[in-house]
Amino acid sequence: MSSRTLPLLFINLGGEMLYILDQRLRAQNIPADKAKKVMNDIITTMFNKKFLEELFKPQELYSKKALRTVFDRLAHASIMRLNQASMDKLYDLMTMAFKYQVLLCPRPKDILLVSFNHMDAIKDFVKDTPSILSQVDETYRQLIEMYTPLSSGEFQLIRQTLLIFFQDMHIRVSIFLKDKVQNSNGRFVLPTSGPVPHGTQVPGLIRMFSCTGEEVTRLQFNNGGNYTAAIREGSFEIFGDRVTKLGTNMYSVSRPVETHMSGTSKNSAQHAKVSAAPNPLAKEELNLLAKLMGGLEVQKPGNADSGFRVNLFATDEEEETNRSMLSWQRSWESLQSLETNLPAPAARETTFWP
Repeated sequence: MSSRTLPLLFINLGGEMLYILDQRLRAQNIPADKAKKVMNDIITTMFNKKFLEELFKPQELYSKKALRTVFDRLAHASIMRLNQASMDKLYDLMTMAFKYQVLLCPRPKDILLVSFNHMDAIKDFVKDTPSILSQVDETYRQLIEMYTPLSSGEFQLIRQTLLIFFQDMHIRVSIFLKDKVQNSNGRFVLPTSGPVPHGTQVPGLIRMFSCTGEEVTRLQFNNGGNYTAAIREGSFEIFGDRVTKLGTNMYSVSRPVETHMSGTSKNSAQHAKVSAAPNPLAKEELNLLAKLMGGLEVQKPGNADSGFRVNLFATDEEEETNRSMLSWQRSWESLQSLETNLPAPAARETTFWP
């Protein structure tokens, strides 16, 4: 397990959360000033200096339950309020998107390029707010300082740590199912084509050498895919072409996305059951992070009515409808009970989402 994985996990999941929130706030026609305040407040909290100082310290990954708690706090760092069903679906989309990106990275070091793609998009969200922009630039500096000197072996260990964290998450997401990159059981389909990692050659050739180092023979074989040579290496600087598209916004205007998911109820219940007793060290770190996040001063307008609740997904409305129908059914059962002088049957409350 790598002790340098947590910052990358947090920044990439946070980037995916901001993509989803931006898309849903636009889709639901939230006023531009409120939507901008939500994004600015969350990014301000996400890149708070004291918070990142603790985050960048070498440490083990938090448990799934502990990390989920951090993102619950982060999502509610502004005037927006999400119900439990929306938060569950938001977190599921975040985790599955980043898991897919980690799986598709041609080489372990490209995880850093994925992180920079998220950072580039976040920077674009706050390009008109210099104070927040400086926070983002400082995080760039920390990422470059910590991760660019690492060897390929250390990045491989980071990738393995991320895959261990994601290994039991198999939540079906409609955009992946439509693109046929995810099976009905929630497992991803990895391609056998495309560019090979930078610094490697297209498979299909076996070369044999003599004891003196001279090439004596060549054998061709079918590589089973349609591979191409890498174009060039992406930039690991604050500004530059990342080359890879992994980590960019797949919810952009040019690509409409239906964010409904299948199987969320079962998998969200699994989230609640995982790691009931987290690592004590991680728990202490979480308490410190929560304290830092709770102590941040997020400016609130004087009018308490300026806050708003958002149902991010259509299924939230279905949940409310089901609750209304359940309430009506209870009233009907009570009425029948009074008419027949029989005890009312015990009503069982059933919700589609936890």
